[in-house]
Amino acid sequence: MSEWKAKRFWKKATAEAVVDGFQILLDGRPVRTPFKSPLVLPSRTMAEAMAAEWDVQTENIDPRTMPITRSANSAIDKVVPQKRAVVEMLAAYAQTDLLCHRAAYPPALSARQAEGWDPVLSWAEKHFRAPLFVTVGIMPVEQPQTSLAALQDAVDATPVFTLTGLHDLVMLSGSLVLGLAVRDRTIAAETAWNLSRIDEDWQSAEWGHDDEAAAAADKKRDAFLHADRFVTLANGA
Repeated sequence: MSEWKAKRFWKKATAEAVVDGFQILLDGRPVRTPFKSPLVLPSRTMAEAMAAEWDVQTENIDPRTMPITRSANSAIDKVVPQKRAVVEMLAAYAQTDLLCHRAAYPPALSARQAEGWDPVLSWAEKHFRAPLFVTVGIMPVEQPQTSLAALQDAVDATPVFTLTGLHDLVMLSGSLVLGLAVRDRTIAAETAWNLSRIDEDWQSAEWGHDDEAAAAADKKRDAFLHADRFVTLANGA
């Protein structure tokens, strides 16, 4: 038996302004989330980009080609009802942020980490008044409570759709500071991704290329760049 596939049933997808934002219409009928909530979006640019995803579907609907729709559904169905838990989970990354854990050896690797990561930590210290301690190795170091609180406030102040993108930026990079820097357009997403991969790229250069690991990294990179685009669209850019 062949697997059932959802079929395209509409002729035209359009974006329309509503009281609380923007929505997608399929032949004039509003789209809802998988949990049947109204799919109301924060910006026209996001709504138009999502409408384009629906418009390019052929006979069979392929959710894999609709990343903006999937992320928006997650924002409404998953992040909204558990925002406090999401905020606390992301804020906890500051306690063991990737940028704070350096290699003891070789010196060239620790120097590369310092060159790439120190400016981002300095930005967080100035922008959020949140200095973080740097340590050697993977064991946690106790971070200043005032810094952790300031970073949690920065996460908590993030609107839901932007928070959904920030979630993926942090989870994929292992760094709350990098995620916030991308959110605030302090560094480009591609640059942040490369900074998060300093250790892995060093190992690859030292021990050789692994096709399976490289393929997995490429998928994560694509997801990271999508999260950045979702944040951009959520902010109306």
